[in-house]
Amino acid sequence: METGTDLSPRAAGRTRLEPSEKRAAYRDCAQQLGGLLAGIDDPVVVMASAASLIFYAVPQASFVGFYRVVAPGLLRVGPYQGPVACIDIAFERGVCGAAARTGKTQLVSDVDAFPGHIACDAGARSEIVLPVWDRKDELVAVLDVDSHQLAAFDEIDQEGLEAIVRALREHL
Repeated sequence: METGTDLSPRAAGRTRLEPSEKRAAYRDCAQQLGGLLAGIDDPVVVMASAASLIFYAVPQASFVGFYRVVAPGLLRVGPYQGPVACIDIAFERGVCGAAARTGKTQLVSDVDAFPGHIACDAGARSEIVLPVWDRKDELVAVLDVDSHQLAAFDEIDQEGLEAIVRALREHL
């Protein structure tokens, strides 16, 4: 992700990055978050800042947002970038629910093939959802990244996003 007067991949009209560009974008995003969030422990600020930086670093993303754990077995939309999102998601439903229920990243190349997928955005074709843990090892949210492209995310995206989620932990 570029800063200053340079354009982000999204602002430059890019919709895909080469593997080396992806790694660099995630590394830059994590570094920017580290500087931006120094001394911050407000979960709303942390999630809003992360959603924005990731949205601009990942040009194939149509939605980047957090669903917060608000009650046992229930996620509620939190800070995000993109189109209007589903408000509540039970742990038993969809890709977000699967990530919350299992505590494992869900990398889905075709959402139509995922049993129980929830179509919050009818244009979404693929997604990656990661569990988000706080300093007390409690699940506090999931990070949901959607794309209008099939198979938009891969292991590089998973590694980059998992590194970012690990870095957020100290602020939650």
